[in-house]
Amino acid sequence: MTLATLGGLALLAYVALTAGVAEVARRARRDHSPADHFLAARSLGPVVLLLTLYATAYSGNSLLGYPGEAYRRGFSWVMSTGFMSAIIVLLHVLVPPLRRAAIRHRFVTPGDWITYRFGGDTLGRTLRIAVALSMAVACANFLLAQLMAMGHVAGQITGGALPYWAGVILLAAMVLAYETLGGMRAVAWTDTTQGLLMLVALAFLVTRLLGDFGGLGDLTRAVAAVRPAAVAVPPAAECANWFSSLCLLGAGSVVYPQVIQRVYAAESGRALTRALAAMTVMPLVTTTVVALIGLAAIPRLSHLTGIAADTVMPRMLTLWAAEGASGTALGVLVLVGALAAIMSTADSVLLALASVVAGDVFGRPGDADTTTRFGQRVAVAIMGVTVLVALVPRLTLWRLIELKMELLVQCAPAYLLAARWPGLRAGPTLAGLSAGTALTVAAMFLGVSRVGGVHAGVWALAANVIVAVVGSLALSRGRSRALSRGRSRGSSRA
Repeated sequence: MTLATLGGLALLAYVALTAGVAEVARRARRDHSPADHFLAARSLGPVVLLLTLYATAYSGNSLLGYPGEAYRRGFSWVMSTGFMSAIIVLLHVLVPPLRRAAIRHRFVTPGDWITYRFGGDTLGRTLRIAVALSMAVACANFLLAQLMAMGHVAGQITGGALPYWAGVILLAAMVLAYETLGGMRAVAWTDTTQGLLMLVALAFLVTRLLGDFGGLGDLTRAVAAVRPAAVAVPPAAECANWFSSLCLLGAGSVVYPQVIQRVYAAESGRALTRALAAMTVMPLVTTTVVALIGLAAIPRLSHLTGIAADTVMPRMLTLWAAEGASGTALGVLVLVGALAAIMSTADSVLLALASVVAGDVFGRPGDADTTTRFGQRVAVAIMGVTVLVALVPRLTLWRLIELKMELLVQCAPAYLLAARWPGLRAGPTLAGLSAGTALTVAAMFLGVSRVGGVHAGVWALAANVIVAVVGSLALSRGRSRALSRGRSRGSSRA
């Protein structure tokens, strides 16, 4: 049986399985409230929470963009495991105070934290909307990357029988259907299936890699023979980029609205703690493997540049499939696993976008059924627009990741810093967010991606933090002086 035939059958089976799980989740729905639709009535246990976090964190960007970037950069891309680990570290900084407040005050959207932390006055409301808009733009970019990846992988699974545009449209429609009908419960349960499938695929993938090259030493020698620069000690600018990526992806990924939603949706603090503990090992078993795919492609594939390098994973699987039945089966398994990872992230991002736009941007109440229905209409509109943009890909998946993160990371002080420093104020935080976003957008329009090896968005984040911290300290000192003067006047009158 050919790769295209077996892949087509596997794709149909996967779609049927996902649809079945989504239908069960839809029937388990308790009501039409925002808490049930967006948070699955706060009922996610440790296993489901782990696998939905895992499937959401490792997406089409990871399984297609990361191998492509490893192919372009060489062994310096081992840093990808480090910045995925940074996400787990920073989650341990944010989650405890966020979880306590979320349970006490029944948070539904990411903006509920902003209102709780900074107040509901004019400045607090403005900051909530500004954070929500930044999240929405970044997540729309993220959704675009997933749709592009879906189109590429669907075409590879079916040997080109399903064109890119058809894969984008059909799979996007499926994601929209079960996310709209089943909400977080459908998303989390399908993520569980998809996460398991991805883990199985990665286990077989690493086995094949070791069988082909015999170990990292042989792989390194094979890469060095074709492209010596790929195994060379990275220059200072590349090392600076390592640090920059740690900051960008670590701080940015922590404030994904879909991640924040899962903190709210956990059935208990213990379930959340267990899930985060298990997530600690996931960068090693996932990011390292997909980076090795990109490195293994260097001796096997040549002259791939730009967007074409994002097809390294499917091309390698096609080469293995041509070597026999076991390679064909591996190719189908990994491609379906990759598709599962992509769809699990797409559904999570879409649900989070609908929540943020409905609850935070438009200010719909968090306890009304009308908010759920409005969020469903928002999801349809967002998916429709994003599909149209995805039909004509223009950027590499990794560049889309960078652009998304450079915007999203500007929201980090309102969560990470605010969670651990009571002195952070709404006005300076809003000013810092505005300054960081303006600098990031200006750099994008000027075509400046890095300065001294550091992402423009990280420089913008530094300015963001300085404005927020200095402004908050100045307000605190001003208030202290005012109180001191007030006491002095009171004493003199006495």
